[in-house]
Amino acid sequence: MSNELIISATQDGCRIALLKDKQLVEFHEDQEGSKFVVGDIYLGTVKKVVQGLNAGFIDIGYEKDAFLHYLDLGAKFSSLQKFTKLVRTKKITGGKLDKFQLEKEIDKHGKIAQQLSRNQLLPVQVVKEPISTKGPRLSCELSIAGRYLVLVPFSSGVNVSKRISSSEERKRLQRLIQSIKPENFGVIIRTVAEGKEVADLDKDLRNLVKTWEEGVARMVEGNPRDKIIGELSKTSSVLRDVLNESFDNVHVDDKKIFEEVKAYIHTIAPDKDKIVKLYSGKAKIFEHYGIEKQIKSAFGQTVSLRGGGYLIIEHTEALHVIDVNSGNKSNREENQETTAMSVNIEAAKEVARQLRLRDMGGIIVVDFIDMRSAENKRVVFNTMKEEMERDRAKHTVLPLSKFGLMQITRERVRPQMNIATKEVCPTCNGTGKITASILVSDQIELHLEHLLVKQNEKGLVMALHPYLHAYFTGGFISPRVKWFFKYKRWVTLVKDSSMAITEFKFLTKEGEEIEILQQSTSALADVEIPA
Repeated sequence: MSNELIISATQDGCRIALLKDKQLVEFHEDQEGSKFVVGDIYLGTVKKVVQGLNAGFIDIGYEKDAFLHYLDLGAKFSSLQKFTKLVRTKKITGGKLDKFQLEKEIDKHGKIAQQLSRNQLLPVQVVKEPISTKGPRLSCELSIAGRYLVLVPFSSGVNVSKRISSSEERKRLQRLIQSIKPENFGVIIRTVAEGKEVADLDKDLRNLVKTWEEGVARMVEGNPRDKIIGELSKTSSVLRDVLNESFDNVHVDDKKIFEEVKAYIHTIAPDKDKIVKLYSGKAKIFEHYGIEKQIKSAFGQTVSLRGGGYLIIEHTEALHVIDVNSGNKSNREENQETTAMSVNIEAAKEVARQLRLRDMGGIIVVDFIDMRSAENKRVVFNTMKEEMERDRAKHTVLPLSKFGLMQITRERVRPQMNIATKEVCPTCNGTGKITASILVSDQIELHLEHLLVKQNEKGLVMALHPYLHAYFTGGFISPRVKWFFKYKRWVTLVKDSSMAITEFKFLTKEGEEIEILQQSTSALADVEIPA
């Protein structure tokens, strides 16, 4: 199985696609300057204490106050508060906790008013990003994630990921970390730490302690709303969480991001830095790897299955509903039960992929095609569980009910990914009338003449829809070849399936867009036909 990460730079960040065997399984958008990312730690101010909710509302700079429930204060909240006061008054310097006296744990069944008061300053960590009309959700159980380990201040336990099944390996890792961890710091050992040597784990632990100490240094003079410890960029966090031995390539189309990614991979896995490659092809990187087409086909309301069935995906405020339909598959199998079983197995695999791809969270209800056999229902349930094991988000899958419904809960920590797959007609802008589409070739001819003859452009590149590309490059003597004989210059044509069918644009050889003057199209007849 091949694993590839494709990173495409945009004007305000980058887009990240994770491919398994050339199929898109995860898609992320990393916006520059994006705030309130899961893992960020802020200095918050208590604005309101609501006893009826047993929670407080904290100002961390978002337009709506963030939510902090009593159960999210954590057992060590008193120790955190004491440490914060000592740091702010400069009675403690540095972030080491070996000489810090931990306080007694707070009551699990206590009241929020016993711990929080208005205008109180406290460090808080974002555990859920702003979603819909809700502000961020916070926790005071601070943790800092690394490649192999997660550092937990004011704790002392060493816990191992449940996915490490070998009892010998679990004991080995616990002994190693117990011998090297600083006092009053707890550690969670991540799945990727399995089989790693003490040197790798120690290096990761030192980096995490350094990050904590740098955050404590910012806390001394920090103002309310300040970010004191920031999570990695989306690119680096994806690499940290998914990079493993099966990773083949990381392709990047921007030199700056390429250097950042290479430096980060060299830090966390020096033996893997050769897999980072700078893409320099003429076509867009997402176009070259077929990702643009996969995005458009995977994010619609209707998702087709290879065997002929299809899914209908509906989103509501309370939950997500997925309906499984057999489509033209129903004509291929021997009987209804066989058809239902075949479609449901394929649908289970696609549903698991869609949950990761769209980052859907909360409650998901899947309406599978009805099956009579209890064994078949068990097979579909086991298939879904196996497919969901690859999902890094916490989740629970319940068996099919007697109505053929499967309930899934999946951790929701950020807004789900939505990609527009229905577009307003770019030519008519929704009016229903367009200039005759047959004239698009004449428009291009006029623009070419203006750019090549009057503006004397050299190294001209034209990006256009694949259908137009096929028209201008098809045949022994294609229109593009005729342009060469006419203008004595070669025009490079680049496919871009993200463009509308009659859309095109001209670029310089450096990739900068050339503005098209409107007067060059004025010679065309303004013929209108119904769309």
